[in-house]
Amino acid sequence: MVERGGKLNARKIDNTKAQTLTKEIVQNVKTSASISTDEWVGYKGLEKMYNHSIINHSQGEYANGDTHTNTIEGFWSLLKRGIIGIYHFVSKKHLQNYVDEFVFRYNTRKYEEAGRINALLSNMEVRTTYRGLISG
Repeated sequence: MVERGGKLNARKIDNTKAQTLTKEIVQNVKTSASISTDEWVGYKGLEKMYNHSIINHSQGEYANGDTHTNTIEGFWSLLKRGIIGIYHFVSKKHLQNYVDEFVFRYNTRKYEEAGRINALLSNMEVRTTYRGLISG
C-alpha cells in the first residue's frame, strides 16, 4: 500500500484472497481514504467501506483521471528487479526482511546520503545473527 505523496507499507501475506487483503487494508487504511486498485477479484467488497476506484488493466486501461496504480506497481517493479538482479533468490523465511529493505529504500529515496544513514541507524531494532539467519 502506498499513500499518494506519502509513505509505502508492504508486507508478506499468506495469499491474495479477498478476506486476507481486506483484513490488511482495514488495519492500515483509514475509512476516509480513497483506494485505487486494479481489477483483481481479491479487492471485491472494498467499495462497501471505501471510495474504491478500479483500473481495468485487462481492457488496456492504466489511468483514468487521477485513478491509477502506477505508484505501487513501480515499487513492485523495483522490488522484483532487486531480488532478481541483486539477490537472485530469497527464501520464504527471509522474504519480509527483503521487502523491508526495499520499503526503506523507497521511503528514503529523497533523503541525502547522511540522512538515509541516520534513518537506518535510528530504526535498527533487531540485530540479525548468523545463528538466527540459518536456523529453521
